[in-house]
Amino acid sequence: MSAQYERLEKCYEYYRSVTDFKPRVGLILGSGLGGYAKNMKVELEIPYGDIPGFPVSTVEGHDGRFLLGYIGDVPAVVMKGRVHYYEGYSMEEVVLPTRLMKRMGIEILFLTNASGGINRDFRVGEFMMITDQISSFVPSPLIGQNVSELGERFPDMTHIYDPELMELIRRTAEQEKIDLKEGIYLQTTGPNFESPAEVRMYGALGADAVGMSTACEAIAARHAGIRVCGISCVSNMASGLSEEELSHLDVQAVADQRSGEFERLVTKIIEQM
Repeated sequence: MSAQYERLEKCYEYYRSVTDFKPRVGLILGSGLGGYAKNMKVELEIPYGDIPGFPVSTVEGHDGRFLLGYIGDVPAVVMKGRVHYYEGYSMEEVVLPTRLMKRMGIEILFLTNASGGINRDFRVGEFMMITDQISSFVPSPLIGQNVSELGERFPDMTHIYDPELMELIRRTAEQEKIDLKEGIYLQTTGPNFESPAEVRMYGALGADAVGMSTACEAIAARHAGIRVCGISCVSNMASGLSEEELSHLDVQAVADQRSGEFERLVTKIIEQM
């Protein structure tokens, strides 16, 4: 048993000591979705700090607890606050929550975040379904000894974001009359925002939006055989594409303004999973 898997199993043993709940869908809440609990029937909350060896969120707006319960009739686990590489955690620690949700029993991981828009056709406050990603600017979460209990050494990433789930998202957005863009998400390390020159480079590479999370979680999920989908709220235009200086408070404010519609869309999608 690898050291990574041994740590994961200790987290899972604690989880099983407090509940036998088995979720089918995992949802990671990005900025602006911190109040999502009102959209689900919560059976149990587990603070990250209660789980032995588990990383704890340090970013404002990321509460740091698992919510276990039902979204509609779908058993789900919701991460109210994620951990980020820029907080000083190793990439192994950043994806530990994703792997723990796999051990809990999830089959689908729904990723959400706030991002900076690179595509000039995007507007602040719009939603973008993630169709693919660029993770080349952060370390792979699979570096080091392979956790063979979760997946193979060289996992395929042709379809990181599940085509059937993407079609479900498109259909639901249309039903709910919510405008939905589509595009490629690029992850950087953060915590600094990107320079205008970097944004131009990312655009040339094909990125439509940029942020500081998500792609590494998607890789870990696919390695473990979890189906993945994701939606990003474009909370600002990336550096150099507007006259505004960027701040985390402004990002959070825009995400909060769009939270009601974001929550409605996410909830309707999960109810059909």
